[in-house]
Amino acid sequence: MIKVTIWNENQHEKTSEEVRAVHPNGIHGTLKSFLEKDEELMIRTATLDDPECGLTQEVLDDTDVLIWWGHMAHEKVPDEVAERVQKAVLDGMGAVFLHSAHHSKPFRRLMGTSCNLEWRETNDRERIWITAPSSPIVKGVNARYFELEAEETYGERFDIPEPDRLIMIGWYNGGEVFRSGCCFNRGNGKIFYFQPGHETFRTFYHPTVQLIINNAVHWAANERPTVKGNTDSCLHSERIEPMGN
Repeated sequence: MIKVTIWNENQHEKTSEEVRAVHPNGIHGTLKSFLEKDEELMIRTATLDDPECGLTQEVLDDTDVLIWWGHMAHEKVPDEVAERVQKAVLDGMGAVFLHSAHHSKPFRRLMGTSCNLEWRETNDRERIWITAPSSPIVKGVNARYFELEAEETYGERFDIPEPDRLIMIGWYNGGEVFRSGCCFNRGNGKIFYFQPGHETFRTFYHPTVQLIINNAVHWAANERPTVKGNTDSCLHSERIEPMGN
């Protein structure tokens, strides 16, 4: 079993009837509703209002892949929680960051850049092109592209490090392009950033979007190293071979 924790700040759902109409059980509930159909996944959810944001050390130690959605409350996530997530990824936990999670504290810590981008909300149509059809993240997407009838527009320049592998490029009918699916390796952990998922659209109900997120969870799942690495500090080591004469 792959143990998955879905984290959602769950703030828009409390203040917006429009968002509640799309995600009556919260965005985390929408994500859980299709991921739990996979019998190889064990799902839990956590939100900003839970004690320690629901991301205690015990929870992270028991999580193979963390899915993160956030937007309006990035700064409300305590630094110590963000640091805890960052270290868990470096130690081998997989992470899938969705849509506006590009500005979340954990993602920015892991990227080491501002992660800024250009954006607008004009209900543009998005065509997402598959640039790495051999990637397991797009297994089962049997087309060169798929389309979303309406999405929040994200545009370049996206201030992230060069991805280890670029899986998808989004094009909008307003003219912008965006690196919509990016893979990174950080320490012992694997990270996937996936751009679609604005809170007022039904993006997470799209079958191809669901398939990609499900695939990404399997891709990011990692056997934790048996021997801990040096993510906390540089380790002093003894000689393996004796000194020669």
